[in-house]
Amino acid sequence: MDKQAFDKRKKVIYDLICDSFYVPMKIKEIAIVLQIPREQRQELKDVLDSLIEDGKIEISKRGKYSKATKKVFTGTFISHPKGFGFVEMEGEKEDIFISESDSNGAFHKDTVEVILTKPETAGRRKEGKVTKILARGIEEVVGTYEESKNFGFVCPDNLKFSQDIFIPLRDSKGAVDGHKVVVKITDYGSERRNPEGKVVEILGHINDPGTDILSIVKGFELPCEFSEKVLNQAERVGKEVSDQDREGRMDLRSLPTVTIDGEDAKDLDDAISLSMDGERYKLGVHIADVTNYVQERSALDVEALKRGTSVYLVDRVIPMLPHILSNGICSLNAGCDRLALSCIMWIDKKGNVVDHKIAETVINVDRRMSYTSVKKILEDKDPKECEKYQDFIPMFQLMEELSKILREKRKSRGGIDFDFPESKVILNKQGKPVDIKPYERNVATKLIEDFMLAANETVAQDFFWQEIPFVYRCHEKPDPDKITKLAIFINNFGYSMHLGGDEIHPKEIQKLLTKIRGSEEEDMIARLTLRSMKQAKYMMECQGHFGLATKYYCHFTSPIRRYPDLQIHRIIKETLRGRMTKGRIEHYSEILPQVAKQSSELERRAEEAERETLKLKKAEYMEQFVGQEFPGVISGITAWGIYVELENSVEGLVHITSLTDDYYEFSESTYELIGERTNRHYKLGQKVTILVDGIDLVQKTVDFKMVQTVGGNYGSKEKR
Repeated sequence: MDKQAFDKRKKVIYDLICDSFYVPMKIKEIAIVLQIPREQRQELKDVLDSLIEDGKIEISKRGKYSKATKKVFTGTFISHPKGFGFVEMEGEKEDIFISESDSNGAFHKDTVEVILTKPETAGRRKEGKVTKILARGIEEVVGTYEESKNFGFVCPDNLKFSQDIFIPLRDSKGAVDGHKVVVKITDYGSERRNPEGKVVEILGHINDPGTDILSIVKGFELPCEFSEKVLNQAERVGKEVSDQDREGRMDLRSLPTVTIDGEDAKDLDDAISLSMDGERYKLGVHIADVTNYVQERSALDVEALKRGTSVYLVDRVIPMLPHILSNGICSLNAGCDRLALSCIMWIDKKGNVVDHKIAETVINVDRRMSYTSVKKILEDKDPKECEKYQDFIPMFQLMEELSKILREKRKSRGGIDFDFPESKVILNKQGKPVDIKPYERNVATKLIEDFMLAANETVAQDFFWQEIPFVYRCHEKPDPDKITKLAIFINNFGYSMHLGGDEIHPKEIQKLLTKIRGSEEEDMIARLTLRSMKQAKYMMECQGHFGLATKYYCHFTSPIRRYPDLQIHRIIKETLRGRMTKGRIEHYSEILPQVAKQSSELERRAEEAERETLKLKKAEYMEQFVGQEFPGVISGITAWGIYVELENSVEGLVHITSLTDDYYEFSESTYELIGERTNRHYKLGQKVTILVDGIDLVQKTVDFKMVQTVGGNYGSKEKR
């Protein structure tokens, strides 16, 4: 029976079963009603099985067919490397577990229909079965080509795509063993047959410098190159500031202004000015007016929205805007006239913004400062640096003073400061990792952070009360269940949190972080606390920022590298110019929900890609140390093993099967592995010595073996 005839018969049988005139029927009764001869019973059985798979009908234990009574859900299938998966549904907090046998051929990111097979119970999530694949989520896969005599296979880099892809020789594009390739899937296969595809791009050999990172870039579908149309437009608009550009703007070129960034930064999108106005601080945060060069709906704007954000990988930056703009006319380079959108704030001695002005301005930065230079001046009192910038030292000292006031103000209202040490992998010219160094967070980085936060809050509050469509940066309150689990866990260490009903105030989190400061368990509890938080996202509704303990927050300060900032600059400028008409309000009300949703999704993608490149290079760096011992701290405990973090920030797994001295059970309530015979406890924060046992560059993982535990039975309930 061909597909057209098969589908036609499906409809006839489905209509028959759903007809209220008929009661549930066995296959023999259906055949009699439809006058299907005995020799075609198998075809009838195939149709009925297909309708069951679609979730449209069901069969009883007695073999009677009837209309499906189970509710059908639609969502996105998220695959796990071990074969099972989950279906995520928009607006639903809990996803549905799908066993490997119930995935019905679904691949990672497919849009699927699913029915429940088991309801949610205490301690167990809902289980379901995929009944229909509505749309494929992945059309291209990056992987390693393996050559055979008459065909090839591609082993996907994405471990969630669990099957190798068959490549006919005619579709190999000349790929050979070890080539990293991009494959377009032409057939998704079946239970008995692998997916099939054709090579559309050869990225290079796995041993070629940069191929490994390029594979990750392609795997996350990060756009690398700008089209000729976008580059030509950037070339045309990237001219020097003219008299016409300056017209109607507040002229702040005579105002002492500096930029403070990393030594290697080229896209300088924020500048600072600070002085005293009587008893009040007059802080100017001046942000590059990127919207002057990126007009709405232009090729540049469409491309920026498509990218959403600049992506900072271990060996490269994939910018949101072409370099001719981001490093040129949009960069607040010292000694050059530049267009800006300025938020000027008058702040009292208690850190309250008592007045402010948002304006289109033209500025001219006096000095391009680095974090290192400002630190040398304020912390180290370095004579050479102080002499070099002596005219600006009073302003830097004033900045330090105001920064401390703003930080104390934020702390007093409950703002949470997760001060984790971040690291940077240093690569040689061949792209090989040669060192891992910590990012320094010093007085200079903190004061820029404090001033940017102040500007973001001030702008968000201003536009909230104007009741104009806007994009806010929101951080929702944590889920009560996660906070309750955290409270139970920290109680094991003698700490507690006050929970008011189902909610927690950010001040309670801040108090906890203050209590644990300097303790052995500080890093571990802080990380668990962070994992209990929700992810921040962009929204049209101003729902506040839990982590910063503020009702109003947006992203205003980085329009070169974040699309939401660019978008709200347009809204601000139209409002300042008196052009926010009813029509424009309707326009923004219509487009902003999608802008916010897409920007949040693209931000997640960028973060995942950044994490993957770091994991890869850290694993590659540790290859040279296989067989060597290192001190570390237990950073994670699971049923399958112990995660240990080394001093250089590399994290690896001590698999539970390698703990051969005892049989260990995982205690979920206390996050411990406990030896059944020895009563040995492995617990978060415990100091250990490990041996580097192996590296897997495909999975980007490091395997450790436990050598020594420091401190014996670590983790008594008494506070140390």
